[in-house]
Amino acid sequence: MSRGVAITGMGIISAIGNNVEENYESLLEGKTGISRVSKIKTIHRDDIMVGEISFTNQELEHQLGLSSDNNYSRAALLGSIAAKQAIVNAGISNINKYKTGLISSNSVGGMDMTEAHFYDYFKNEAIQKYINGHHSGDSSQKIAEQLGLEKSFVTTISTACSSSANAIMLGARLIKSGQLDRVIVGGVDCLTKFTINGFKSLMILSDTFNSPFDEDRKGLNLGEAAAFLVLESDKVLQAKNKPVLGYVKGYANTNDAYHQTASSDNGDGATLAMEKALKVAQLSSKDITYINAHGTATINNDLSEGRAILRVFGNDVPLFSSTKTYTGHTLAAAGAIEAVYSILALQNNIVFPNLNFKTQMKEFNITPQLELKEKELQTVMSNSFGFGGNCSTVIFSKKQ
Repeated sequence: MSRGVAITGMGIISAIGNNVEENYESLLEGKTGISRVSKIKTIHRDDIMVGEISFTNQELEHQLGLSSDNNYSRAALLGSIAAKQAIVNAGISNINKYKTGLISSNSVGGMDMTEAHFYDYFKNEAIQKYINGHHSGDSSQKIAEQLGLEKSFVTTISTACSSSANAIMLGARLIKSGQLDRVIVGGVDCLTKFTINGFKSLMILSDTFNSPFDEDRKGLNLGEAAAFLVLESDKVLQAKNKPVLGYVKGYANTNDAYHQTASSDNGDGATLAMEKALKVAQLSSKDITYINAHGTATINNDLSEGRAILRVFGNDVPLFSSTKTYTGHTLAAAGAIEAVYSILALQNNIVFPNLNFKTQMKEFNITPQLELKEKELQTVMSNSFGFGGNCSTVIFSKKQ
């Protein structure tokens, strides 16, 4: 049985950068990717702000060397680019040498293609291939093909906003149990009219920059992104003598079964997820040096998560912040995006600021980190809480 689960590679594309280096520079500079809608046709374009990736689908296809008649959704394109970055970053030349798997996550599948071609589906057989790639698993299969995975374990997780945190968790468990030697884990979501309309109906989208944990927060900004991490076992590390970016130390998934879209007012699911993750990691709350909070800037989440943090950490709450002020809420990709940011924080001993904060919430007296801060970090806790009360926490560390 493997003792540790090492992270040896990372890849990311988001509204603040097209790779890990660009994302890190934007985090250091406090450069947000949130803006008015410019690339997607929606009747809400003047009502909301989002985190869009600058590349068009055609530009992404060119990067992957795809022919013009491909049926890749935007999710499949973005996911393939981030996953391929992670493989290169991990120095993998033969992806099938060890028992390797891919766990990708997604929430809206190829809805962007369905929206574009739905009305002509029965009129033109040539476009049916686009809608046939609608399901979430299609992007996972295409990412696996792009990576050259042969006869490997490939699966998809869709648990709303906790999806890619759960992908990391499952990957870690498969390595610890000895079932796989290497797992590429992460997630992707792109902006679609369906997503925008759905969140608009919940009345939780902001018409300005999101401001997590602020008393006057107005809601979230949706974003699109993809991120993948390479997890490897002790067996691979020893054979390759590879450098390690960090370790997956602890994890937990719980469900508060409270509401279809809202979290429990007292953060019951979030509290249990953090407590169980600490137990798996064999750490106490005092061992956590930074929390990358879920921090969506909705009225419900920030109150619920703040109360949960107090329940777990009491009077010794570590530095915490939400990085969704940079990228927007990237839904199924959020856990993987923030895993990359957590590892960057660990590597560089940097706590990223919670942008746009002005007024302390009246329900409690904890305040997120407001400026870029250098601090010796050993462990980072990352929270990802999804619709239906699906709550996940992953703990990353510098050491096994």
